[in-house]
Amino acid sequence: MKITGIITTFNEERNIVDCIKSLEWCDEVLVVDSFSTDKTVELSTGFDNVRLIQRTYFGSASQKNWAMDHAKHNWLLILDADERCSTQMKEEILDILKKPDYMAYSMIRKTYFLGKVIKFSGWQHDIVTRLVRKNGGRCPNIRSHGGVLAYGEAPLLLNPLIHFMVDDLNHYFERLKIQGYWGAGQFYIDKRKINAFTIVTHTFWRFFRTYIFQLGFLDGGKGLVFCLAQSYGTFVKYSLCWYWRMNKLRGIEPVLPEFDKEITNWYKN
Repeated sequence: MKITGIITTFNEERNIVDCIKSLEWCDEVLVVDSFSTDKTVELSTGFDNVRLIQRTYFGSASQKNWAMDHAKHNWLLILDADERCSTQMKEEILDILKKPDYMAYSMIRKTYFLGKVIKFSGWQHDIVTRLVRKNGGRCPNIRSHGGVLAYGEAPLLLNPLIHFMVDDLNHYFERLKIQGYWGAGQFYIDKRKINAFTIVTHTFWRFFRTYIFQLGFLDGGKGLVFCLAQSYGTFVKYSLCWYWRMNKLRGIEPVLPEFDKEITNWYKN
């Protein structure tokens, strides 16, 4: 059975080549770019089996759904640009595709932070569904992070998905602000009640949960910085939504992230 590898990108010149190379074995590699301003597009088009299309970014979930509909083949392997499919995972997937028993498969992500594997901090149980038939799953209708939800059982692959989550703190902090903006937008349209106390408790709880309960302290100094960064992302999300609500009372309308209103991108038979 043929398979399309999907990569969604925006300004990923540092990652895109290695990500594509890890998917060169696929029958097609579909890069869906959000009008990058760096060399992402130029680098992507240097491969024979890569098809690049561009679309305005309406959030991770919307972008993945749209990409799934534009793939040529029925089986899909969906990656972010900072992820890699290892040789072992490739062989496992090819073996599965000879006679698949399920419509979707999940995998655990092996996450790297500044060159070191994060073994704890909550990421030791980071499971995502990324190998799926076109009619085997869909991302939910949310602005922020939205993974594929399988329409049935999605057994776990033996080999992990490699995830180079943070290699540059400056770049990562910018990503956290962007993700916080999209998360705040989801909170706002969901009419989530947020006050100053909510901001404080959720921010501190995020750090306490990841660093203490999920054993982030066992990751050493990098675990400490990693957990603090995660709590910063939580602070951005809650405080920004709170700020919009305060401005609303003053008669100032918030500038929310643009949302994908095309219903067919969210719901498929």
